Parts: sequence; structure tokens; C-alpha cells
Amino acid sequence: MSSHALPRPHHPRALAQLLVMMVLAAGLVLAGPAGDASAASTTKVRNATNIALNQKGDPYRYGAAGPGAFDCSGLIYYSYRKAGISVPRTSGQQAAHARRIAKGNMRRGDLMFFHNGGRVYHAAIFLGWKDGRAQLLHSPRSGSRVHVTRTWTTQWFGGTLRG
Repeated sequence: MSSHALPRPHHPRALAQLLVMMVLAAGLVLAGPAGDASAASTTKVRNATNIALNQKGDPYRYGAAGPGAFDCSGLIYYSYRKAGISVPRTSGQQAAHARRIAKGNMRRGDLMFFHNGGRVYHAAIFLGWKDGRAQLLHSPRSGSRVHVTRTWTTQWFGGTLRG
């Protein structure tokens, strides 16, 4: 028997080794494409976040979706679509499109949707946590520019565009 041959299954220990190898091989086959899709999705979100960060300093303009000026949802629309992620144009549509996730499960590049009751009035890109508050990148209002700040309210929920 060569050193590369499978163990003989009629021995109990060899049978256990063979079963472990089969389960591992099946797991690799099943996890391969999904793992690849998840990794590709994470890479696209990372790229979108970097594209958005490169817009820091650009002015806010209502209805603008870049390049050069943005409203809150326009920044997301521009950056994520440029990175190959399909996303609707308005913050309300984006909130409905994103898969809702718990704040504790937020990862860099996920989206934040600010609301007052049932209506989403603002969207931003989550960058991480600092001193217990979320840091975000956004284009907030007239007279402002795209910048990084911390949350000013707890009235927001998280969403992700990851697969």
C-alpha cells in the first residue's frame, strides 16, 4: 500500500479516519463557493468604504450623487455602485434594500440609517466604534462637507450589503 492510499475501511480506526477525511472534503466543497462569495462581498464593501473615504471634503448638495458633491444617500450610492455593489438611490430605499443587522454585529462599511419613528431621514457609512459610540462617514447637510464624526443619537439601525 502506498503512503498516499486511503486507509483500509475495515479497521475501526481507519474507518474513523476515512469518515473525517470525507466530512472535511465535503465541507470544503460546500463552503468553497459561499466562502468565495462572502470574501468577494467583503472586498467590495472594503473598496466602497475606501472610495467613500476619498470623498472627504467634498461639499454636500441636496440630490447630488457625485462625483464632487453628495447628499447622504448619494455618497453611498456613488461609492458602493463604483465598487460593484447594487444599491438604490435614496436613504429610505437603501434602508429597505439592506439586510438589517444588530448594532453589535456592525462591521466597517456597513450602513447606518437614522430615523425619527418610522421614517429614515439620514444614511451614513459605519467605520467602527470609539469610546462606545459609532464612528461614521457621511454628508450631513447644506453648508457641510463629507466627513467623519461620531453618532449624535441612538435612533439609528444598522444594515449590511454583504452577501
